[in-house]
Amino acid sequence: DALGRKFARIALGGVRDEAEIRGHRRTYVGSMPGNIIQTLLRVKESNPVILLDEIDKISRDIRGDPSSALLEVLDPSQNHTFKDHYLNFPFDLSNILFIATANSLETIQAPLLDRLEIISLPGYTLQEKLEIALKYLVKKQIEENGIPSTAIKIPEETLVQVINNYTREAGVRELERIIGSLCRKVAFLYSKHKQEEPDKEFETVLVTPQLCYEFLGPETYENDILERVIQPGIAIGLAWTSVGGKVLLVEVSMSKGRGKLELTGKVGETMKESVLTAIGWIKSNYHRIKIDMKAIDQRLDQKTKEVKGAESQVKDKEQEQPQQDNLFNKIDLHIHFPAAAIPKDGPSAGVTIVTAIVSLLTGRIVRPDVAMTGEITLKGLVLPVGGIKEKSLAAHGAGLKRVILPLRCKKDLEDISKDIRDQIEFIFVNRIDDLLNFALGEKIVEISEEDYNKGMEDVNNINLSLIHI
Repeated sequence: DALGRKFARIALGGVRDEAEIRGHRRTYVGSMPGNIIQTLLRVKESNPVILLDEIDKISRDIRGDPSSALLEVLDPSQNHTFKDHYLNFPFDLSNILFIATANSLETIQAPLLDRLEIISLPGYTLQEKLEIALKYLVKKQIEENGIPSTAIKIPEETLVQVINNYTREAGVRELERIIGSLCRKVAFLYSKHKQEEPDKEFETVLVTPQLCYEFLGPETYENDILERVIQPGIAIGLAWTSVGGKVLLVEVSMSKGRGKLELTGKVGETMKESVLTAIGWIKSNYHRIKIDMKAIDQRLDQKTKEVKGAESQVKDKEQEQPQQDNLFNKIDLHIHFPAAAIPKDGPSAGVTIVTAIVSLLTGRIVRPDVAMTGEITLKGLVLPVGGIKEKSLAAHGAGLKRVILPLRCKKDLEDISKDIRDQIEFIFVNRIDDLLNFALGEKIVEISEEDYNKGMEDVNNINLSLIHI
């Protein structure tokens, strides 16, 4: 309406035939124009706004590749001479405004992605979801479920409970379903009342949090992240998904062994490399980390007497080996990423992994209200990652008060609303040393002024164009 043009929608989900875009040749029985030309015939204009819905879900088979056919449709330098097989003559599509939607860019071909201008829409905050529900969703569901507006009243506190404990999404689709479920519960009571007491007026049902629990049953989600960080070896990370940010736990345990490393939780290759990078940095900086060997021996059930008894036999060998080799050669590390059925990958878990491992080795608990994200290097740098806004929203939704970010992600805070920035303290770090000293609540890693200056020089020399975020 604002552009003064007609609007049309083309659903591309599951489209696998190139003829859906380019049309069929007239030699075929039942031939017809492609969806683009059919849409123009339907709206009877040559310059409408066309929504290409779910462009990331286009399929392909032996009948052609529709995404390749869209290259000509969406390329401004070619679409003025678009040729539909049914029409068999050039047609000008340059006056059409195309808008495509997608949940993920990973499944879109690179040449097609090059024809598009990417506009990322992050998830809604709690306050935004609340406003949408109050102004739109509640009214819509009351009308769709056929009950008068006076039959039900859902206060803000109930909607907040529904958003926090019954939904985990970037949008409001699940929220709308649950509001509809509440309305149907009341619709049942309203219908029953009209049958039993048709002459008596129906009293408004105030859906309190207690009544909401009775209607919907046990809460689907619980904000128990803070309660799970109760011992060394656990850290809270932040991940980006196609439907918004997500809070990710990393758990590390050790046992007597011979240096074996085990990973569980359906992790990808990039995350496995982050684990190896974290262990490599710890080994090379072992002398600067305050690791209590005696406490580790006690946790491994190695009594002091047994150690002293064997000391005379292996004293010479131990002197030949660095202390860190002794530690990593006599323990097995097991790193687990909960929610094991969900695939996980990406470099942004590096800071979380190294923090969890150092927490276990030093016996110090990570601050339970701190989440973190960032890529690490063997030289101890913390590199920038993407999805900062979505990750910050996830941290806010989980009740976390502090978020550790790479220093070069400071510019991304401009995309975060002021009310979120006011409720979360953002800590920016350049090096793993600073990360550990803050996350563990005390100076765990000794750092000299020379190391600090060298690290700053390395950071300034990084060519960000070579870093894949």
